[in-house]
Parts: sequence; C-alpha cells; structure tokens
Amino acid sequence: MVVYTAYPASVSKPSAKLEPLYLQVKRHILDHIGSGKWVPAQRVPSENDLVKSFGVSRMTANRALRELSDAGVLVRIAGVGSFVAEPQARAHPLEIRSIAEEIRERGSRYRVEIIARERIRADASLAASFRVPARTALFFSSLVHFENDRPVQLEDRHVLARLAPHYLSVDFARVTPHDYLIEAAPLQEAEHVLRARMPDARTAKLLKMPRDEPCLLVERRTWSAGAVASVATLQYPGSRYQLSGRFRP
Repeated sequence: MVVYTAYPASVSKPSAKLEPLYLQVKRHILDHIGSGKWVPAQRVPSENDLVKSFGVSRMTANRALRELSDAGVLVRIAGVGSFVAEPQARAHPLEIRSIAEEIRERGSRYRVEIIARERIRADASLAASFRVPARTALFFSSLVHFENDRPVQLEDRHVLARLAPHYLSVDFARVTPHDYLIEAAPLQEAEHVLRARMPDARTAKLLKMPRDEPCLLVERRTWSAGAVASVATLQYPGSRYQLSGRFRP
C-alpha cells in the first residue's frame, strides 16, 4: 500500500463528541464559507466579534483565525482584518485529472454508464472518513467509465452534500464528477491510497473482468474549504489500465 498526501495542510474537523471552543469557532466560519454565504475577499468577523458571539476568550478566537489562515482558508492583514481567501491553484503534486480528459487525449472514445446515485446519511465509517457527525447528509454515485466501449474504471464516490448541493442533478454523461467538483468545491488538499486487490463479484461484473484478475484500487479523499469534500474508490482492471508518472526531485 502506498499513501500520498498533498498539501496545503487541512483544517481539523471536530468529532461527533464534545469539541474544543476554538473548533466550534472554526466550524462556524467554515460552514459560512462552504455554504457560499461568505465569498472570496469578504471580511469575516473580527476577534472581538467572535469573542462576543461565542462567549470565548480572545486567545480562543485568535487561535481559530490563525489556524484557518495557516490552512489557506483566510488571509489575515494586520490592522485591517481577516478575509476569505481566493480559491487556490489547481496544480497538484500527484495530478488529479478527469478520466474523460485522459481517455480523449489518447485519441479514444469515452462514455459513461450511471449505476447509481442517491442521497444518504453517513454511517459510522463514512462519518469517520469525512470527519463529520453520523447521519450527516452525503451524496453517493457509482459510475463505470469506458474507453472504446471497454470498461476501464469503476468509480464509487461519496460527496459532502453541503459543499456540492447540486451534485445529484449533474448530467454525468456530459460533466464528470471530477469536473463538477473542481468547480463546486475547489481542491485544497488530496490524499491517495493505492493498492492491488482481487475484485468482488460486483466489481468483476461491472468491469467485465475474470475473478482471478487483480484490479488496481485507488482510494482518494479530497478537501475543500477546510472540509473533506469527497471520498472516492476508483477501481481499474489490472490488465487494461496503468497509472504512471514522471517526477523530478
């Protein structure tokens, strides 16, 4: 198993249990940014405002603002205030691209089949992955991506509903989940886990592969506005796909 993590650093999310006061302040700010109520370049409440609103100490308010600034969510200007940061560039050390774009760049035909999409509530496992309370609203989609009519990727994805409220209405035949999410919830951080495994019956059927053929599994988790935005499981037939890259130290 190989784990890749790309930074800037993520913002901590509270557990479903009691959370420190500074995390409550951070959650308040992140929720307003994630919902679109506070937009880039907009000034956020000052330390004094946060102290009055939450009944916390100045040290607590300062810590919340400082950590959000360190994470790239806010920009703090001495003597002026704190402002919502502009979305960061999409360049990434471990490149994240749309599979449709990859396939078309190879000169191949691309199409997709939608297996499922629905609104669900986070169970304990998903809540831990997203770092949110159990039963938080999530969206789920399952797609099979084809290259020249051969299935090359099974994509099972969960999305934090509040960060991408229109996810279930997207026409995935025209816009991939990746392309929609990169606009709705601009990438701040990503984590990848790569491993080989034998496919289960569902995966083997959807990817039209023999049960004795291993598949390449990529587990991808992405952050936006300091929150986990998406958790995806991407599976590829071992004989039909490879991941490669060239890196310079």
